[in-house]
Amino acid sequence: MTGTTARREIHTYKGQDRALRAGRLGTAGLLLSVLAATAPLMVVAGVMPTTYAVMGITAQPLLFVVLGVVMALFGVGYAEMSRHVHNAGAFYAYIARGLGGAAGAGASFVALAAYNALQVGVYGLFGFEAALLLDTYLSIRVDWWVIALLGIAVTGVLGALKVDLNARVLGALLLVEVTLVVILDIAFAADPGPQGLSLQALDPAALTGAGLGTALCFTVAAFLGFEQAPVYAEETHRPQTVVRRVMFLAVGSVAVFFALTSWLMGVATGPDHVVGAAREQSAGLLFGLSEPRLGGTFTDVLHILFLTGIFACMLAFHNVVARYAFAMGREGLLPAAVGRAARGTGAPAVGSMLQTAVALLVVLAFALADDGPHGDPTTPVLELFTWMGNVGALGVIALMATTSVAVIAFFVRRGAVAVQGARLACAGLAAVALTVIFGYAVADFEVLLGTDPDSALRWVLPGVIGAAALAGVVVGLVLRSARPATYARIGLGNEAFQLAREAEHTAAPPAPGSAAPPVTDQTPEPPAKPER
Repeated sequence: MTGTTARREIHTYKGQDRALRAGRLGTAGLLLSVLAATAPLMVVAGVMPTTYAVMGITAQPLLFVVLGVVMALFGVGYAEMSRHVHNAGAFYAYIARGLGGAAGAGASFVALAAYNALQVGVYGLFGFEAALLLDTYLSIRVDWWVIALLGIAVTGVLGALKVDLNARVLGALLLVEVTLVVILDIAFAADPGPQGLSLQALDPAALTGAGLGTALCFTVAAFLGFEQAPVYAEETHRPQTVVRRVMFLAVGSVAVFFALTSWLMGVATGPDHVVGAAREQSAGLLFGLSEPRLGGTFTDVLHILFLTGIFACMLAFHNVVARYAFAMGREGLLPAAVGRAARGTGAPAVGSMLQTAVALLVVLAFALADDGPHGDPTTPVLELFTWMGNVGALGVIALMATTSVAVIAFFVRRGAVAVQGARLACAGLAAVALTVIFGYAVADFEVLLGTDPDSALRWVLPGVIGAAALAGVVVGLVLRSARPATYARIGLGNEAFQLAREAEHTAAPPAPGSAAPPVTDQTPEPPAKPER
């Protein structure tokens, strides 16, 4: 073996297939990967009109500002934690290091359930919109679930390839989406509605009469993505720096971008008319505002790029789910086969296949239950997309709140309160704010779903997150009793294998003349004694 080949290999205690391929992503690649999950066109065409229509408020831009502040507070502690813990399990790894293995195991199952729900739900919207476009422009009638299954297949193939290739695909789609939204913003500002460039939507008094917490639940989906940056820590250049930088760039850009766009959407209709227009046109509001200003051709392109943006969102969430599954398999929370990376690509191929299988089963179940006429959005959009999206968002909010508490516990147990005091204060404020938002989400879940207050779904669907947490805690407790060595590894990721190798060599020094242990390209920072 040549020296060059040796340097390219990744050696871990358990072997090359227990590590994701390091050095694949830089700042730009990671930023594009996480921002793709925010799906700008999907937020602008879907989340914004829905929030205007359901909440009946005109101050939507302020929701993005308030939530941006909350996410920034969360990001302070989260980013600092990412400098100390590099693990594709991100949320659950941090919770395990701060609150113990059982809590970490519970969080791992919540993360797996939440991100699977987010990812699978998008297939419903993707299938419906693609079928609508085919019918409108080519007069081809295809059921939504046929296209959704095709999307599952393509996403599964891409998910098993190199992460830098995925980043290029996501980045290209994201840049086109952002460009189109910027063009729309300029058009709205240049040709405002009957009230001109009104600042009415920026008046805090315009939030009066709305449940702020519930309104924030509607817009929290717009930010989902930035928190995924640490999931890729093992695959980035200089993770201590890059992950932190990307998170703050993502939060800042999302908050400013969406606050500006939601304000200009209100300007285009007139603040006094935007709620009524959103209730009448729903997701068609954006396209209705676009056509008279930019023409039919631009609006047709917007429809097509709306679809590619949905696909980018699907792929981004698929990558995250695959890496969570990989981390859990590597640490004994899922079967060991899930915790193996493909030798050729360094991607979590088995985790990718697992997520694809879950998506296939869920989409098929909804397809079989769909008894509506062709073109009816009830099953793919109002049920699959809405139900799964809200379950996933609820789970992520819970993970963020718990992670903020875990960050505080982690540094307190390390005796670093004096050094990390300001960051811990930010984490505490974030924990309180996120807990309040979570409480509003659970209390008003029927509003998020658009169902009757007496519907069993308002408790059954949030119960999915509770059941996942309970299942994870049980698995953690069983491991603590039956396999304590595996339990002690929860949250440590590849660092656990390095510690085990060091322990072996300390206990039994190599005999004179024996081969030295392989040099690792992924050597973690000098590990502290695991907090348990």
